[in-house]
Amino acid sequence: MPKMKSHSSFKKRVKVTRNGKVLFHKTGRRHLMKSKSAGAKRAKRLEGRLSKPQEKIVHKLLPYA
Repeated sequence: MPKMKSHSSFKKRVKVTRNGKVLFHKTGRRHLMKSKSAGAKRAKRLEGRLSKPQEKIVHKLLPYA
């Protein structure tokens, strides 16, 4: 049985922790930050976590993660 291929572009967008949680960087942090409120900037600093149904999809795209 040949090895399964990982989805290369998706590998660069998410990080899978040891427990299998999938973390991603939130959007809207590149520019135009001056107009955003302090609370909005603070919220975007944290990494987001995918929901359980979305995690299943990720584990299909990244079989060895």
